[in-house]
Amino acid sequence: MRTENGPPNGQEPPHTPAPGTLMVDLSQDRVGEFRGEWCGQWSLRPVGGGVEWTVRPEDVRAADPIRRLRAELARANARSRGELL
Repeated sequence: MRTENGPPNGQEPPHTPAPGTLMVDLSQDRVGEFRGEWCGQWSLRPVGGGVEWTVRPEDVRAADPIRRLRAELARANARSRGELL
């Protein structure tokens, strides 16, 4: 149940991460870089670049060390192939 103008069940609203922070979209099981917030939605971008997507803040968690390592390795591989500048 939502309180007026507040988060559900009295929970604290999620902390807004710094741009570039690796996050996991739990609704799609995808890792992306946090890009910003707009109209209550968070924008994530695939680690190797690509089209951003939006997700509700309550469906996002900070990437654990294994997911961060995988994402950073994928980014390094894409850069070595010339896909990223």
